Amino acid sequence: MKTNLLIAAGIVIAFSSCVPKRKLISEQNRVRALQSDSASTHHSLDDCYGRVAGLSKTKDSLQNNLQSLALNSKMTIQEQASRLNRLETLIQSQRDVLNKLKKTVADALINFKPDQLTVTLKDGKLYVSLQEKLLFKSGSADVGPEGKQALQSLAAVLINSPDIDIDVEGHTDTVPITGKFQDNWALSVARATAIVRVLTKDYGVNPQDIIASGRGEFHPVATNNTPDGRQLNRRTEIILQPDLSELFKLLNQ
Repeated sequence: MKTNLLIAAGIVIAFSSCVPKRKLISEQNRVRALQSDSASTHHSLDDCYGRVAGLSKTKDSLQNNLQSLALNSKMTIQEQASRLNRLETLIQSQRDVLNKLKKTVADALINFKPDQLTVTLKDGKLYVSLQEKLLFKSGSADVGPEGKQALQSLAAVLINSPDIDIDVEGHTDTVPITGKFQDNWALSVARATAIVRVLTKDYGVNPQDIIASGRGEFHPVATNNTPDGRQLNRRTEIILQPDLSELFKLLNQ
């Protein structure tokens, strides 16, 4: 057995001695290069595996963000729908208040003629338009007896109608004024404040709910070129509307 091993070793040595030394060195270098490439490849694979793991985490994070955004968007839509429903309910409630108020005011003023006053709904407000001949003498800001009767009937409704804003506006025609007042604007303001005094001091309407203003000749409802048109323009409008603070509060949310 020992003899056989010695013979085999001798053969290998003899064979090796037959291989050119240069070729052996070349093969050794190629093996080392392959080993280096293999190590580099393994390193690159490890780097790729790390990047894949990082991308996987990024993907999971993005999916979670998308789900969160979808949920928040859904909640926002639901909140907007709820807010819109509240707005519609509030607006309809104010319409109902105005319609009821119109009927109550019209019933209270039923004894006065259409050429003395009118009650109309316009632009979400109730207009009680009182003609000059019902309230004042020409060029005067003193409320007459019949005008006070109309204001007393109206005041009874206003006192029992909480959360109603009241705007009293005086209007004139374009005929220049002479005498006590400087111009038509001053006359319209004086008439508005005179009506406010009657409503608050004589008949108990809350003064905090009333605004007095004068529009002069600048907001006519008819032509000033005819006597009938000028008569329509000489009026005082008592404008009523529900308190809009809740509506504005909701709109500004």
